[in-house]
Amino acid sequence: MKLKSLLPILIAIAALFALPLFIHNPYYIHLVETILIYTILLYGLDIVVGYVGQVSLGHAALFGIGSYTAGVLYFHFGWTIWGTIPASIVVTSIFGGILALPALKVIGPYLAMVTLAFGTIAQILINEMTWMTEGPLGIKIPKPELMGVPMTKAEYFWMVSAILILSLIVVDRFVKSQIGRAFEALRDSPIACDCMGVSVYRFKVIAFVISAAFAGLAGCLYAYSEQYISPNTYNNELAVLFLLGIIMGGRKSRLGAVIGAAIIVLLPKLLDDIHLFRIVASIIAIVVVVGAGMALSKKVTTPRRVAIPIAGVVGLAAFSFWLNSISDWRLSIFGFMILLVVYYLQNGIVGFAKSFYQSIFGKVKTTRGGDAEVVDDSISFISAVGNQNAGSELLKVDSILMQFGGLKALNNVDLSIKRGTIHGLIGPNGSGKSTMMNVLTGIYTPTAGNVLYAGESVVGKTSSDIALSGIARTFQNVQLFGEMTAIQNILVGLHHTFKSNMLEIALHLPRYKKEEADAYARAMALLKFVGLDDLANEEARNLPYGKQRLLEIARALALDPELLLLDEPAAGLTAPDIKELLRIIRKIRDNGITFILIEHHMDVVMSVCDTVSVLDFGQKIAEGKPAEVQADEKVIHAYLGT
Repeated sequence: MKLKSLLPILIAIAALFALPLFIHNPYYIHLVETILIYTILLYGLDIVVGYVGQVSLGHAALFGIGSYTAGVLYFHFGWTIWGTIPASIVVTSIFGGILALPALKVIGPYLAMVTLAFGTIAQILINEMTWMTEGPLGIKIPKPELMGVPMTKAEYFWMVSAILILSLIVVDRFVKSQIGRAFEALRDSPIACDCMGVSVYRFKVIAFVISAAFAGLAGCLYAYSEQYISPNTYNNELAVLFLLGIIMGGRKSRLGAVIGAAIIVLLPKLLDDIHLFRIVASIIAIVVVVGAGMALSKKVTTPRRVAIPIAGVVGLAAFSFWLNSISDWRLSIFGFMILLVVYYLQNGIVGFAKSFYQSIFGKVKTTRGGDAEVVDDSISFISAVGNQNAGSELLKVDSILMQFGGLKALNNVDLSIKRGTIHGLIGPNGSGKSTMMNVLTGIYTPTAGNVLYAGESVVGKTSSDIALSGIARTFQNVQLFGEMTAIQNILVGLHHTFKSNMLEIALHLPRYKKEEADAYARAMALLKFVGLDDLANEEARNLPYGKQRLLEIARALALDPELLLLDEPAAGLTAPDIKELLRIIRKIRDNGITFILIEHHMDVVMSVCDTVSVLDFGQKIAEGKPAEVQADEKVIHAYLGT
C-alpha cells in the first residue's frame, strides 16, 4: 500500500491516541471508548449481516456472554484481563457456533426470530443462574492492571484503541481473502456457491463463529470499561440497536461500522440534550433530503440529480426554526428520521456517500494493482486432462428415477458419457433436462438409481464434494455472484486452490500471499480466455447478458473439471455471441474436458455434439448421432406434435 493511501489512516490513528491528551473530561473519554468497543462488535456483526446476508438479532446475547465470561472468571477465580480476553473470545465463539445451527435451516425473518429467542433465553439464564452470575445483583469488576498497577482512564482507552486497530486489520484481511469471497458468494447464490466447491454449511458456521469472537472480545472490553455488568444491559433493545448501526452506517464497510457505533451510542444522549439534538437532527435531515432526491431522480441527468436534493436543503431553515420550539417530541421525530434514513439509504450512510460522489464525478475504476493485471499466457489456467482413455466411459447414469410426489421428472433414465466428447441432452420444456443436471451435481438426491463418475457413485454426496471431484456446471438462469466483480467470481471458483488457514490470512504470511497472487494471475488468464479481461473489475450484475454467460463458464473452468455441464448456454445470446461461445467450447474440448450440453438451439447441438440423447416427459426416447436423432420420428413428434 502506498504512503499516500496510508496517510488518512495514520492521521486517524494519531488523532485517536491523542484524544485523552486534549480531552480531560472522563465522561467524554468514556463515551468515545464505548463507541470503539461497539465498533469492534459491529465489525463482527457485519460479517453475518453484510457479507453473508443473514439477519441476526442474537449479538446482544453474544456481547453479554463475552462480558459475563470475563466477569465470572474474575469474580470466582481472580483472572486478570490478559486471561479473560482470550477466554471470552473462545467461549463466545462456541456459542456463535450454536447460534449458527438455526441459520442452516431457516433464513430471513425466521432466522431473525430464532436469534431473537436465543438472546431472550441467554438473558434469562444469566439472570437465573445466581450461583455463577450473581443474577440481578450483577458483578463489579475493577479496572485491569498493567504491571501490577491499575490502569488509568487514558491507559485503558489506549488499550481499547490498539485492540480496535488490530480488529480492523484482521477483519479487513478476512473479508478480502478467500474466506470473505466465500461469504459474499454464499449471500448472492447459495446453490452456485455449493456448486463451486464452497460448502454453504461450513461457511455459515465459520461466519457466525468469527462474528461471535468479535462480539465476545467487545463484551469483555465493555465489562472492564463499565466496571459493572448486569443482565438487563444485554437486552433485545440493544440487539436491535446493533442491527440498526450496521444498516445506518453501511454494510460491508469498516467506516460504516464506526459511524453506526457512533449513532447507537450517541442516540440516547441526543434525546436528553436539545442543543445537540438540533445539530444532529439537522445533519440527518440534510442526508435524508439529498438521499430522497437522488432516489427520486435516478432516471434524470446528473445535473438535475444534484440539483433536486440541493433544492430540498433550502427547506432546512424552516425545519431548524421549528426544532427550536420542540422538546417533548424529540423521540418521535428522531424515530421518524431514522425510518427515512433506512428507507431511502438502503446502503447506509457510507453507501449513500459513495453513490453521491459517483453521481457527480463518475465511477472510479478500481484495479488491484501490482502485477496481477498482467496476463501471463504461459499459465496453465485450464488443467488439461489430456486424451488418455479417450472414448472410455466417464459418467454412467443407471436407471435414475427422480420423483416429486406423484410426478416422475425422470423415469428410469440411462446415460453413458464418453471421455473427451460433447454429449447433447435435448428435449421439450419440462422434459427433465435441468432435473438431470441437478441430480448429477447433488442438488437433488434421486429417488432410485445410481450415478457413477469415474467408477465411483456420487449419489448422496453434497454439491460441493461433487464439484471438487471434477464435475462443474453452469445454470439455466445465470447464477453469478452479482455484487462481486468478474475476477472475484473466478476467484470463488479457485477457492479449492487455497490451503492457508485463518492465522496465515490474519498475519499475511508468505503462503497466503503466494496463493492469492497465483489465484489472481490464473483468474485473469481465465478472463482473457473468454474475452473478459478488460472487465475484470466490473460487478457481474452490470455485465451484458452474453458476457455473464461467458463469465459463468470461466468460473466453472476454475474448478479444474473433467466433466463440464452447460445448461442452455446459448439461451438469449445474439448470433455473434453464439459463434464465440462455440469457439470457446471447442477450445475447451481440445484440452480433453468432457461436456454435457443442454441446448434448444439445434444448430448449436448439430455443430458441436458427438452424441445426443433426447428426453420427453422424463423418459429417454432417442439417442445417437446428431443427424440420426434429428430425423427420428419420436423426436419430431416430441417437438412438433402429431
